[in-house]
Amino acid sequence: MKDMRPPGRMWSLYKMGGLTPAITSMFDMQSAQQMAFIRSIMKEQRKNSLYEIPLHTVELVVFDLETTGFSPYNGDEIISFGAVSVNGSEVANEDTYYSLVNPRRTIPPEIEELTGISNNEASQAPELLQALRGFLEFVQQKVLVAHGTGHDKHFLNAALWRTSKVNLSHRLLDTMMVAKWLNPRLKSYDLDTLLDVYGVEVTQRHHALEDARMTATLWSRLLGEAKDRDVQTLGDLYMQLSRH
Repeated sequence: MKDMRPPGRMWSLYKMGGLTPAITSMFDMQSAQQMAFIRSIMKEQRKNSLYEIPLHTVELVVFDLETTGFSPYNGDEIISFGAVSVNGSEVANEDTYYSLVNPRRTIPPEIEELTGISNNEASQAPELLQALRGFLEFVQQKVLVAHGTGHDKHFLNAALWRTSKVNLSHRLLDTMMVAKWLNPRLKSYDLDTLLDVYGVEVTQRHHALEDARMTATLWSRLLGEAKDRDVQTLGDLYMQLSRH
């Protein structure tokens, strides 16, 4: 039988995820388990080679984050996660993840107005570690898709490093970059413009889950155009994007 008194418990968690969750476990067992889970997901993802997967069968998660601002390294925080599963080009609208996040700081008035997330709501929301674990449990080893991935990747990496001392290791695709390859003459590639160009119904902008749903539909339509250009695998798509 395992010794789960503090030293034994610490050694068990060290074997699961490393020193950081082991130390934290001395103070918060649940947080340590969440951190160990996040670290294990990142470790497993680094083993995956996905380039030969046909695009019509690749499992994806299209996601969006709402944040208090633009810089996670200057005090801005995630205030919501939204994600939807996609199989190839089929959007699984019933298979979603959504969570508010307590940013432990004041949400600026303009962000409250933009997102509809109030400071009162956010103050009662799950902590970052809990919401992040829920997001990664939903994602598992799937490829991530977002629009304008730089913003979301910076915030995810900051959250992963702060909570678990790991970096994002998932493959990431950007619908903006795919659209630039397919439509090099458009004047703008912001989400609103592309939703209009591809005839995607706008439901609710700046809501993480609704933005993820709309981006997923956009992805599906972009994928159809990519297949028409004989792009058949994930590796083929990355090759095309690397040239533009």
